[in-house]
Amino acid sequence: MTILNAIASRSPWLYRINAGSCNGCDVELATTACIPRYDVERLGCQYCGSPKHADIVLITGPLTMKVKEKVLRVFQEIPEPKVTVAIGICPISGGVFRDSYAIAGPMDSYLPIDVNVPGCPPRPQAIIEGIAMAIDIWRQRIQEPA
Repeated sequence: MTILNAIASRSPWLYRINAGSCNGCDVELATTACIPRYDVERLGCQYCGSPKHADIVLITGPLTMKVKEKVLRVFQEIPEPKVTVAIGICPISGGVFRDSYAIAGPMDSYLPIDVNVPGCPPRPQAIIEGIAMAIDIWRQRIQEPA
């Protein structure tokens, strides 16, 4: 057993980036951390406070011009193999803000998005399903030979 496989046998850690959201999706994400019915810990996940410890990144909001460079810098701090989940319609298309001068564009123009969870805001069940899909992708990536 390689060291990477031993490390990868642990549960993935989640890190959340708000790229300029209205906080609707963030409220639903809080549900996945606080309410037992939708708790991500049932999937073996937990939230972490540092991007350097994260395995799966959850991004909410349209990518605004004001935070674009900060979001890209924080994203680079997340170690490989990482999986990116776009939570809500805003990171997918900009949502209702898409034609604003303050929006940089769809998130996938700047970052690789592995899972999209559409909705405005998405229901906690959809977020949990998206995180479960991200876990599967993450487990596949850690098993791939370098």
